[in-house]
Amino acid sequence: MRITGRTRVEGGAERVTLVPESLDDLWHLAYVLEPGDRVSGDTTRRVRRDDDRMRDTGGEREPMRVTIRVEESEFHQFANRLRVSGIIEWASREDEIDQHHTLNVEERAEIDVEKHWKPDQRERIEEAVDATENADVAIATVEEGAASIHTVAQYGTEEYASVTGPTGKGEFARERSELFEELTDALSHLDVDAVVLAGPGFTKNDARKHIEEHAPAVATLIATTVDTSAVGDRGVHEVLKRGAVEDVRAETRIAREAETIDELTARIAQGAKATYGIEQVAEAAEYGAIEELLVLDERLRAERAGEGEWDADVNQVIEHVEQQGGSITVFSSAFAPGDQLDALGGIAALLRYRLD
Repeated sequence: MRITGRTRVEGGAERVTLVPESLDDLWHLAYVLEPGDRVSGDTTRRVRRDDDRMRDTGGEREPMRVTIRVEESEFHQFANRLRVSGIIEWASREDEIDQHHTLNVEERAEIDVEKHWKPDQRERIEEAVDATENADVAIATVEEGAASIHTVAQYGTEEYASVTGPTGKGEFARERSELFEELTDALSHLDVDAVVLAGPGFTKNDARKHIEEHAPAVATLIATTVDTSAVGDRGVHEVLKRGAVEDVRAETRIAREAETIDELTARIAQGAKATYGIEQVAEAAEYGAIEELLVLDERLRAERAGEGEWDADVNQVIEHVEQQGGSITVFSSAFAPGDQLDALGGIAALLRYRLD
């Protein structure tokens, strides 16, 4: 994410000019935008003309600049865009004002976001700016008979390729080599800066030797190997939890979330300094006991849109935590730690001391 301008506007709001540079940035924006915010950007609308000077065009699309008051926003991961819907408050064609419109925000499209920024929202945008320089990383997990490749993004991990087949020693050596070849070929088509190679036993080491012998260029991307007890999603979670990706990236949001949720569940199991659920967390915030607040992005967004089910005011909880020097982690609902937090009510806290 790039910030190219900031302007204070009437009423205490701030207009920030942003250029999202990745899917991660679009995902961040989806959870920063709230109903009532104003978003300006370039778009096209179907405009119908029928007058004496020109025949009816049947409704051709015409480029224009619009400002819409946001009603909802939705991140479309597989369409590579963020859809922001609302009512047009200003347009380069005045006859389009007050019409409903959906602005499709894509990578490298400059937009203006005007809103009353909450501290955690500012922090999220700054995090996206800082993450721009992070390396693009893939995690390849391999064992006898199976291999997979996952790309790592801030909104979660995504399976890029999966390979299965009979493998082994001796008479199965050819099939084993074919598995490694398919893995190597898949890695060669990835646009990443580094690869973490992981899996149980020695198979990953044999795979690395195969790659070094047959595809030296791909081999240079392998930053490290990691022992895991499984491949696929479970193996990826182990890699993230152990911080292997952080050795390649200066900071990885998902790795922090995996580590934090493990710390939370361990404390809960031990009856130690942790709590979960909106009522318990709000009480802990009142006592100034929260060291780190954990909140799920979808729950937070729903509450701020007036569509949530929590009895306590989450904005007030966040304000208390910040005033008392606590930290706040907004979890992605697209990744396994977010699912775990959702099962606990979507909000939890690591505490400075135990509350009875």
